[in-house]
Amino acid sequence: MKIAIVTDAWHPQLNGVVTTLTRVGDILQGLGHPTCFVTPDQFTTLPCPGYGEIRLALGWKRRVGGRLREYAPDAVHIATEGPLGWAARAYCLDRRLAFTTAYHTRFPQYLRLRAPVPLSWSYAVLRRFHSAAERTMVATASLREALEERGFRNLVPWSRGVDTRLFHPRDKAFLDAPRPISMYVGRVAVEKNIEAFLDLPIPGTRYVVGDGPDLKRLRARYPDVRFSGFRTGEDLARHLAAADCLVFPSRTDTFGLTMLEAMACGVPVAAYPVPGPRDVVTEGVTGSLDQDLARAWRRALRLRPADCVAYAAGCSWEASATQFLTQLVPVRPRAAA
Repeated sequence: MKIAIVTDAWHPQLNGVVTTLTRVGDILQGLGHPTCFVTPDQFTTLPCPGYGEIRLALGWKRRVGGRLREYAPDAVHIATEGPLGWAARAYCLDRRLAFTTAYHTRFPQYLRLRAPVPLSWSYAVLRRFHSAAERTMVATASLREALEERGFRNLVPWSRGVDTRLFHPRDKAFLDAPRPISMYVGRVAVEKNIEAFLDLPIPGTRYVVGDGPDLKRLRARYPDVRFSGFRTGEDLARHLAAADCLVFPSRTDTFGLTMLEAMACGVPVAAYPVPGPRDVVTEGVTGSLDQDLARAWRRALRLRPADCVAYAAGCSWEASATQFLTQLVPVRPRAAA
């Protein structure tokens, strides 16, 4: 099967969407399914306001259709609701071609944290976008329930994975700091609710691993916190494995790959009981969930690293890619309305 994946999120960004699409695309190729990506780096781009690392494609309307027409895929998947996603959607609808989408990011909540835009307005736009798809893939059962309450339909599961060859237990001495070491890994931005972690009344040392628009402000406000900046590959894995607890303060993530990566390293997770963590964390085994994040942190520290590793071992990218493949639909002409 020839697969086309259209995404506005792509390298050099490093986030859950890019990681997921990259890993799944590589596996699909290995399984004998040629996979073509339509991405912003193939176009002239401008930086997204407030997120310079995110590039928005220009001149996309005709060129996206041209790329799809030239590639002639057997299945089209639209991963994001940005300019490229809307162009691919229009191309498929004009030709009455079936396609799938995915709901990766809770943009209404992200936007609401920055501007007084009612959630109902944002969800109406996203509902319209996804309603044209044969199927919309979602990462967790909790997210599916939340979207169904907002009127979304044709939702199907597509879970995530972790690379246990990279993320595995390592020498804790990699980080020389008073213990316990509590760590946040991810984008440093308002929607991640990082200050809920930084304000916790807990002992030891706090690390923030990542970059983003709020990094400078948080560094100035929390001088006792160790901000490690952007890390990837072995460097990221060593940082994560050296922690004693991953604190995941976000209330808006749809999954949270860093939780699986931490578990694979033998590091338990403390988080809020919200969509994402509710589906990823096994209470009392791989972490703890509580509206009192400090209480969740204390419980998480008592858990066995081996149980975290065992859980992560069952979450492979191969399984994720296979599930994605089964959810695709052929680009057959759509039935008349």
